[in-house]
Amino acid sequence: MDDAEVLRIRNDFPVLAQEINGSPLVYLDSGATSQNPLSVLEAEQEFYEQRNAAVHRGAHHLAVEATDVFEDARQTLADFIGARYEETVWTSNATEGLNLVAQSLATAGLWAERGRGDARLSELAVGPGDEIVVTEMEHHANLIPWQELAFRTGAVLRYIPINDDGSLQMDTAAAVIGPRTRVVAFTHASNVLGTINPVIDLVALARAVGALVVLDACQSAPHMALDVKALDVDFAVFSGHKMLGPTGVGVLYGKRELLDVLPPFLTGGSMITTVTMERAEFLAAPQRFEAGTQRVSQAVALAAGANYLSETGLDRIHRWETKLGQRMVAGLQDIPGIRVLGPAAGSERIGLAAFDVAGVHAHDVGQFLDSRGIAVRVGHHCAQPLHRRLGLTATTRASAYLYNTTSDVDMFLDAVAGVRSYFRV
Repeated sequence: MDDAEVLRIRNDFPVLAQEINGSPLVYLDSGATSQNPLSVLEAEQEFYEQRNAAVHRGAHHLAVEATDVFEDARQTLADFIGARYEETVWTSNATEGLNLVAQSLATAGLWAERGRGDARLSELAVGPGDEIVVTEMEHHANLIPWQELAFRTGAVLRYIPINDDGSLQMDTAAAVIGPRTRVVAFTHASNVLGTINPVIDLVALARAVGALVVLDACQSAPHMALDVKALDVDFAVFSGHKMLGPTGVGVLYGKRELLDVLPPFLTGGSMITTVTMERAEFLAAPQRFEAGTQRVSQAVALAAGANYLSETGLDRIHRWETKLGQRMVAGLQDIPGIRVLGPAAGSERIGLAAFDVAGVHAHDVGQFLDSRGIAVRVGHHCAQPLHRRLGLTATTRASAYLYNTTSDVDMFLDAVAGVRSYFRV
C-alpha cells in the first residue's frame, strides 16, 4: 500500500470527507472505534430494506432469507480468523465475550458439583486455590471479569508484569504460570503500548501446565491476519466496531470441545432443545450461547467489513500501519517534552502511539488537536493499572488504520509539536 492507494480507499468512507473546525478531518482514533466503508453501511441498510425478520424462528420467506444471511455472516467471520463455523459465537462486543467465558467457567464448578452436564466440566471448573493469570497491560475488559471469577470461586488472580519498554517480563511469566494456573488471559496487542505479545510463547507456558488460554484480539483482528488455530488459543474475542463494522456486535471464538461443554452464559429463547416446567436442555454451540433476539443486521454488516479487509489484504494493511506507526513514534520522540509509551521507534509494534506531554494534561492536548481537526483518544484508555505502573493518570493516543496517510501522521506531529508552546509550558 501507498498514499495513492489509501487516498482511493478514503473515498469509501464518507465521514472522512468532512472538515472539523475548518480543517480537514484527520481521524486517528480507530483504536477506539473505526469508521465504516459504504459497503458496510449498505449491507445493513439492504438487510432492513429487503430481509428484516427474526432468525431461526419463522418458516416464511423473509425469515428464511434473514436466517441464511445471518449464518452466512457467521461463516464469513469464522473464515476470517481461521475457525470453524460452530466455533464462532455472536456477542454484543468483546467485553461480553470475555464475561461469557469467565461466567461460564464460574458456573462449571456448580454444574460439576451437582452432576449436571458433561463429565468433563470438573476439569474446567475453577475453585479455591486455583490461579488465573493476566498481564499488567490488560484493558479493563480483560481484567475485571477475571477479578470477579476469582472472587466468586476463591481462586487467586496473578499477573505478569511489564518492562519499562512495554514488553512482558517473560522470565517472570514462566514463574507466574504454574501448576495451579487454570486460565491465562492476555491481549494480543496492547491498546496503550502498541506492544505485540508473544502469543506462541505464552500458549506454550499455559499448555505445559494444562491451563486454558483466552486471547483478547481487539487490537489485532482488525489490523493483521489472525489464525486462531495456528495460535492454538482456546478462546479469542474481538469487536466489530474496531474493524469497520457497526457497534453492538462482536465475536467469541472457542474450541468446539469446550463450547459444547461449558454452561451457557445467558438463557432463554431458542438456545434450547427441550424445556419443561422444571428444567431445560441446551443446544450445542454456537446457538447455546445466543439467547434472545440476535444482532442480525449488525452481523451482516460486520461480515461486509471483514470482506473489505480481506479483499484489501490484512498483510498489506499490517505493513502499511506498521509504517505509519513507526513514523508516528519516531516523530514524537523527536519533539522535546514528549514521552512515548511502549516500544521505541524501530521495535515491533502496532500502528498506534500513546504519549505524555510534560506539563500539559492529556485532555488539554486532545482539545488542542481537535481544534485543528485531529481526532485522538485521551484518558486512561480503560487501562488504569497500566498507567499507574508507568506513573501516569492519563495519556493521549493516536491510532492509525488503512484509511490514514503519511500526511495525516505529519499533520498530527506538526500539531503536537505546538502543544507546549501554546500552553506556555
